[in-house]
Amino acid sequence: MAVYKIFPSKDATLYEQYPSTNTGLDQILEASSYYYLGDRYNSRYLIQFSTTEIQGVLNDKVTGTYAAYLKNYNASTSGLNVDTQLYFYTVSGSWGMGTGNFSVTPQITNGTSWIWRDYSGSAQWSTAGGDVNNSPVYSQSFAYSDPLDVSVNVTDTINSWYSESVPNDGFLVKLSSSIEESTNINVQPIFKYFSIDTNTIYPPYLEFRWNDSVWNTGSNAVLSTPEAFISIYNNAGVYYSESIPRLRLAAIPKYPDRQFITASYYTENYYLPESQSLYAVKDSSTNEFVIDFDPEYTRISADVSSSYFDLYCSGLEPERYYTVLIKTVIGGVTKVWDEDIMFKVSKG
Repeated sequence: MAVYKIFPSKDATLYEQYPSTNTGLDQILEASSYYYLGDRYNSRYLIQFSTTEIQGVLNDKVTGTYAAYLKNYNASTSGLNVDTQLYFYTVSGSWGMGTGNFSVTPQITNGTSWIWRDYSGSAQWSTAGGDVNNSPVYSQSFAYSDPLDVSVNVTDTINSWYSESVPNDGFLVKLSSSIEESTNINVQPIFKYFSIDTNTIYPPYLEFRWNDSVWNTGSNAVLSTPEAFISIYNNAGVYYSESIPRLRLAAIPKYPDRQFITASYYTENYYLPESQSLYAVKDSSTNEFVIDFDPEYTRISADVSSSYFDLYCSGLEPERYYTVLIKTVIGGVTKVWDEDIMFKVSKG
């Protein structure tokens, strides 16, 4: 029931049309293939995450089996008149991010580019457009009506980088060779994604997911009706970006069974059903999920005090407000509570 995110240490786009231009500080990463004045040109992008951060997450945070996903938010895409795949290779050899920006004139050439691995005149790629390992290779397919964000399971590669059995030089993202070498002028897909230097709330990240849910309820009853009030009774409202608050849930039925009692119906806290209860977090302004419901990795836990979940704030953009949603299945009925349970992440 845990989701933890880390952000890239560097990224850059390689443009065949501008073979020496560095784009290390661009706000956009691009994988494309297009025609210009009768010639086809391609672009690919590089993205790398710190081995130290990866090891820190796996050593200090993750318990049990985990999965790791490479995530990129789509800025714009054009030219998808057929199903198109992006391929994710591991890079062979180190590269320098540089301080170039595609829109700056004169263009800066102090980092990686289509020709150069590192600073111009120092180290070239063996193969123009970037050197890659032949395995593992991941892919994601996109149809015209599909969501266009990148979400690729890269767990095998993260395992090899964690153990340092394979050097971590990042990923190279590109279109298929058949598209990059196509002579069909009607085939010109262009994928643009936000980079680590974006001024938006959508930088790329590596997402770790694992199930650390526990169930030890004590004597309290489990909620038996979807008609209930749900809240987080220990919500501080503001958390620093490195915080890991344990958020505790209060659950009480709207219509308690009639019985003779000497105290309020609403003094007993109920548990949410085991394995059927999940949490999610969305950006309060955009209504986009930053942590979506996941039946394996966002399960709600329980101890003798209440139902609860641990929230890792490090992957949430600071100075923004977020809303918690709760989902459960009771008596075959699926219910989602969106009760304006809000909090803010502050820079720490």
